[in-house]
Amino acid sequence: MSRVPLARAWTQAHRDPTAEWLETDGLGGFASGCASGIRTRRYHALLLAALTPPTGRHVLVNDVDVTVETARGASPLSSHRYAGDVVYPDGASRIDAFSHEPWPCWRCRLEGGAFVVYEVMVPHHGAGVLLRWTLVSDTVAATLPAATLRVRPFLSVRDAHVLTTRSDAFKFDAELNAGRVAWLPYPALPVIAAYSNGTYTHAPDWYRQFLYTEERLRGLDDTEDLAAPGVFSFELTRGPAILALVAEGATLDSAPFDRLRAAAADTTSRRDARIKAAAVALGASEQTRRSRFPSPLHRAADAYIVHRNSGLTVIAGYPWFTDWGRDTFIALRGLCFAGGRLDAAGAILEEWAATVSEGMVPNRFIDDGDVAEFNSVDASLWYAIAAMEYLDHMKRRRRHVADPLATALRQAVEAILDGYTRGTRYGIRLDDDGLIAAGQPGAQLTWMDAKVGDWVVTPRTGKPVEIQALWLNALKLAQRYSDRWEASRLKGQQSFGERFWNPATGGLFDVVDVDHIAGTADGTIRPNMLFAIGGLPESLIEGARARSVVDLAEQELWTPMGPRSLAPSDPRFCPVHTGPPLQRDGAYHQGTVWPWLAGPFVEAWLRVHGTTPETQREARERFVAPLLAHLEQAGLGHVSEIADGASPHTPKGCPFQAWSVGELLRLVDLCGE
Repeated sequence: MSRVPLARAWTQAHRDPTAEWLETDGLGGFASGCASGIRTRRYHALLLAALTPPTGRHVLVNDVDVTVETARGASPLSSHRYAGDVVYPDGASRIDAFSHEPWPCWRCRLEGGAFVVYEVMVPHHGAGVLLRWTLVSDTVAATLPAATLRVRPFLSVRDAHVLTTRSDAFKFDAELNAGRVAWLPYPALPVIAAYSNGTYTHAPDWYRQFLYTEERLRGLDDTEDLAAPGVFSFELTRGPAILALVAEGATLDSAPFDRLRAAAADTTSRRDARIKAAAVALGASEQTRRSRFPSPLHRAADAYIVHRNSGLTVIAGYPWFTDWGRDTFIALRGLCFAGGRLDAAGAILEEWAATVSEGMVPNRFIDDGDVAEFNSVDASLWYAIAAMEYLDHMKRRRRHVADPLATALRQAVEAILDGYTRGTRYGIRLDDDGLIAAGQPGAQLTWMDAKVGDWVVTPRTGKPVEIQALWLNALKLAQRYSDRWEASRLKGQQSFGERFWNPATGGLFDVVDVDHIAGTADGTIRPNMLFAIGGLPESLIEGARARSVVDLAEQELWTPMGPRSLAPSDPRFCPVHTGPPLQRDGAYHQGTVWPWLAGPFVEAWLRVHGTTPETQREARERFVAPLLAHLEQAGLGHVSEIADGASPHTPKGCPFQAWSVGELLRLVDLCGE
């Protein structure tokens, strides 16, 4: 971090104190919290590390309790919510300003005109977080003879998805060595190392019943106890207080903290100066890295591209998703193609090419290892399209693709198309009409995949409309490398034109051959029909019918946050996504808004209206501008997973969602600046 607080676009009394910030490490770990400084989720933490990157995520350090002591008395700089909705102490009331760029920073007012500036920064590829407090004043009169900062870390050391209670098994023992303090609460989990220029006093205790209001709203357990092993003390009038919290273990990379680690090991009087210099160098390096991105949205996109094995993958969303196949290949087209990161795209596609099994890529990996789940009909088709688009992008830009990579991608695509032609898991198969049939009882295979117990909310068994668009687009792209797919594509294209037009609505059927019953059709008005016109390289319908589909979608589905998943005129429409899991999942695809679908909608709108400077400008103003404004709401700098179907379309779900950010990047590229 810089020697003095950075020049920032401070937000005075942030209009939404519950808005969330995010710092990611490129390994699957992250730090997150609220502008108010009060944690509202089980996932809000300063040190949340992926022990088996990008999975195995554990919360190690949840928060810190901070107080400044001067001759005028003690001034708390932090607040926590406890059971009974008690907020204590009153540090949040001292927040004078907040900024989330280039990393989260709070300016807190002390008595007499002095301020403490608090910064939180997670360096790239480092399982740790750097905290810094700096005393500044706006008048000479505010200069303090002494200001002691006391920082008490709160630890849970738990799986990120579960809460903890006071446990006698928790080991408070601290290992002290010069500027390093280390705790190992549980033998099987990483060491938590603290590097600082302060002094540490061991004072183990438990703080009970922290309350997380977002968990309460989601109908989940919402209180936990946290361990407080001791207190760090700093004299702020001598310079900034530095505290780095680092997860150290065999599978964890903490290399960015090496210089700070070496400085903390110094046993001479130079240690304090070396620690401050190391913190400045680490901050400067990270600031330089972030400044290379062409825009804040491009920088936000970087948060989702993380390491898996020797390659890369995409985190579907923070704070609770890992890397999902479907989300990865939808998001990749914006994060990497529109974001200008073709090398990252190649590494992601290469990593996933090795996962193809029976003509399918996994839908997701579970969060505690590499066990794969394959319950998706569309993830593999999205992979095929992304892989071939990648090869096209590289060719157009005259960039060479190494032969082993090009071969691996084409072989993966061929395996997918062959697998779907022969038939594979979950009844996925090419039918006699050239269309893809999929589904069996109890399985949720499309992106509308909500399931509670044995209840599949939107089964869509049969021949879903967007699956045919994906299939026929994949065949069209594959024809560039092999003519063996032309007959299948022509047959499927003819069947699509004959079977999916719904004259009753002026749109497309959502599913035909429903539940594998020949000749049946589902006329539900959903956004899936948009993929026949936009969101993919090739449109399946054009002319008056295409215009009618887009008009229907705009009239029934469009909101400032993107399209709804179901028309409000449908009796099953759920206007609000809230409550316990059963209620939330029941509404997930029954009217809830999905910002990522703005991509196919706007692209379809441009295709039927003609892509001209005038229509691009209209699309920017009508459709893209509200999404760009959303970057200052909910997940700051990012786009939410979902929003309520009813006005005011309150953001819900994951506040940081990869395909939402990726599709907005793609829209900015489509519509121009």
